[in-house]
Amino acid sequence: MATIIDVAQRAGVSIKTVSRVLNREPHVRDAVRQKVLEAVEALGYRPNQSARRMAGRKSFLVAYLYSNPSPAYTTAVQSGAARCCRELGYHLVVEPVLPEDEDLSPVIDRLVSTLAPDLLLVAPPISDDADFLALVERKGTPLVRIAGVVPGPGKIISVDDREAAYRMTRYLIGMGHRRIGVVRPPEDHLSARARFDGFVDAMEEAGLPVDPKCLAPGRFTFESGKSAAARLLARAERPTAIFATNDEMALGVLAQAHDMGLSLPQDLSVAGFDDIPATRTCWPLLTTIRQPLEELGRLAIIEGIGGTDAPRPVLDYRLVERDSVARIG
Repeated sequence: MATIIDVAQRAGVSIKTVSRVLNREPHVRDAVRQKVLEAVEALGYRPNQSARRMAGRKSFLVAYLYSNPSPAYTTAVQSGAARCCRELGYHLVVEPVLPEDEDLSPVIDRLVSTLAPDLLLVAPPISDDADFLALVERKGTPLVRIAGVVPGPGKIISVDDREAAYRMTRYLIGMGHRRIGVVRPPEDHLSARARFDGFVDAMEEAGLPVDPKCLAPGRFTFESGKSAAARLLARAERPTAIFATNDEMALGVLAQAHDMGLSLPQDLSVAGFDDIPATRTCWPLLTTIRQPLEELGRLAIIEGIGGTDAPRPVLDYRLVERDSVARIG
């Protein structure tokens, strides 16, 4: 088994230089760093994590906390984060926050005291939980917040939810829809609430009323989307299109419309947000906003472990046109 001495000899540098490269320390010339990394790859060298912990007082652990009810969203972010952790020599510990965990203090105290993670990664709605943010700030643990909105500690990685929802609404309007229903996001998801704001922006710009009768609450779950659709589609003047502010709810809308015997998309157009895998296997295939969820997880790790203090640019999104939206009029 190769040792750090072998790596140093092959790269023609000191052991200290190899250590600095492996620990991603600054002030190592790019050419030297490349020689060391090539030697590591050629020899199949794997650092001894226990020794690294003792030497650098690092755990080489990243703790990912989530309470998002959309499993596809959570899994995609986790996948990107886990892959990046593996590449950087870290391990990802996943900690679901359960509905009964109203007080996050015991969860955070246990993580920090037992695992001493080098980084906390959180997804919405935890990323905007005021009590959580205050607790982490007191603990001093580095933090990256996915889709964070409110000011607070840590770095934020996100897309522009408001602009993306505005664009989707403009698309529906451009397809001839004037009476557009919305399945709203949960109130505690502040970044997702911006999606509703984007919908309102587009409707007002087009001179169209936002009818309260066309709005229904959702919980980011399939079941809540189905219930919201039943409520919206029971009205005498039902919407010609429904924009669900995440894909799980949009799939629920499709299911409810099928149950009611509606022809899709002729009788009802449906749009979602996220582009989870199921949007490409449902019927009709779902028009949605593609968030780069795995990339969000990957960049969160890069920024938290070795990034600079410079703000990250907001990640791009894409409107994906499929079969669930029809032109009318």
